Amino acid sequence: MVLKFSVSILWIQLAWVSTQQLEQSPWFLSIQEGENFTAYCNSSSVFTSLQWYRQDPGEGPVLLVRLVTGGEVKKQKRLTFQFGDARKDSSLHITATQPGDTGLYLCAGAQCS
Repeated sequence: MVLKFSVSILWIQLAWVSTQQLEQSPWFLSIQEGENFTAYCNSSSVFTSLQWYRQDPGEGPVLLVRLVTGGEVKKQKRLTFQFGDARKDSSLHITATQPGDTGLYLCAGAQCS
């Protein structure tokens, strides 16, 4: 008996968009299907809101979530977004990644005066 199996490799890339300094990590990651993934977005500035986007090749960014309250946590199926208590950082966690999760993930911070 011959057993066949396949392994899907997911490519996750991060970028940032903001008028203020935002740092994301990791910048690029290759993981296997089923693994968990966490991305971080940090700043020295306080944001009134922070957004996470996903962009597929050849497409424009699509808004995944908007966080406005420090300490806020939002869940969308296998994705969990968290806004830090001080509103200077955020994280995106994907549980049990799937091939459809492959893409470019961006965080963007907004400041209102």
